[in-house]
Amino acid sequence: MKKRILAGVMAAVMVATMVACGSSGGGSAESAGGGNDGSGGKTITVAIWDPNQLEGLQKIADEWGAANGCTVEFTVPGWDGYWTMLEAGVSGGEMPDVFWMHSNNAAKYMGSGVLLNMDSYIEKDETIDLNNYFEGITELYTYDGAHYAIPKDHDTIAVIYNKAIFDKYGVEHPTADWTWEKFAEIAQQISDKGAADGVYGTYCNTGSNQDTWYNIIYSYGGEVISEDKKASGYDNPATIEAMKFVAEKILPACPSPDSMASTGGDTMFLSGLVGMICQGSWTVNNFYTADNASDFEWVMMPYADVNGNGQADADERCSIYNGLGWSIYSQTEHPDEAWSLVSYLSSKESQIKQSELGVTMAGYIGCSEPFAKAFGDMDVSAFVDIEEQGRLVFRPYSKSTSIWEDDASQALVPVWSNPSLMEETLKEIAAQMNKTLAEE
Repeated sequence: MKKRILAGVMAAVMVATMVACGSSGGGSAESAGGGNDGSGGKTITVAIWDPNQLEGLQKIADEWGAANGCTVEFTVPGWDGYWTMLEAGVSGGEMPDVFWMHSNNAAKYMGSGVLLNMDSYIEKDETIDLNNYFEGITELYTYDGAHYAIPKDHDTIAVIYNKAIFDKYGVEHPTADWTWEKFAEIAQQISDKGAADGVYGTYCNTGSNQDTWYNIIYSYGGEVISEDKKASGYDNPATIEAMKFVAEKILPACPSPDSMASTGGDTMFLSGLVGMICQGSWTVNNFYTADNASDFEWVMMPYADVNGNGQADADERCSIYNGLGWSIYSQTEHPDEAWSLVSYLSSKESQIKQSELGVTMAGYIGCSEPFAKAFGDMDVSAFVDIEEQGRLVFRPYSKSTSIWEDDASQALVPVWSNPSLMEETLKEIAAQMNKTLAEE
């Protein structure tokens, strides 16, 4: 298999595209004077946290750099290091010109004066029409009516399973018409038959919200937060029903809570310790580059047959989706050049190329189909198909997401060991979350 995306890159990577540098404006190739890279051009620094996306993004940035005469330097410090880097930069350290923004931290940075208000650039740039991007992502990066990031991508969730494990234990392979009940049944079969080998059916820990239990909550008709973001949904009867299902049917087929707390789901799956896991489209390269990648198959997320008619109604098969945004540092010395790069990365052409290279699915609507075919013999169409055969629900968020999400994760820890506590704990989570939301 051809490895399209750079894998195994060490944290804290610095890569530069060594081309000359020039100007700004909608990703055009107009020339501008000045420079600070020793060759008469300007250097635009870009920070991201995912090394799997570096190679593809580098190719796209190279195109912009060649046309505009710029040096583009990527820094990849990893997730934790990334936010530490930004916090240090805000406190007086060095800040990148262009960088990713995430739903967990968007409100914090948009309201602090750190991010460039892009409205004047958007107004002048004929290539950027925000109506072309996923509405949930555009709204996420809007604060007091102003825009502080352009959608970079969107993601969906699918199930990956190990065909070799299924075949070894004589368990039927899942198909796109399966329910969450069927998912749990298959998972338990693998756990029962693989017990002597230490193999479990699936994986779900308290942190597996976007890729597992958030999807189940919304498939059952529940919610994590109200649409107006003023109330918790954890005490919603449908949410409680969904989470009881997780506790009673999913968790018994998982490794012990202690094991899952210390070892990630991807690691267990790749080590052959679990038969299937739910994962996001941003993780495909982790499995595509594995030595035994031919053993893996992706299938669309199950649905919850809450209507009891034996078919997936529109609201019963859900995928939580999220999306990153390209932001610009408000105090950058090169705002025009930084905007030009962001505009180019966000253009329809670049968004299609991002999908073709298997970097991620696009933030631009209708540009993600090539992603399904970006990984050679590995069929990842399940990530795209659910957009037509299910319901996309934007990842629950508010201004204080990082607070109430962490609170919920911590409160659920004892429940993973004692599922009988689920309903009581969810009501406690809701009460605490409502206090947090009231303080926003």
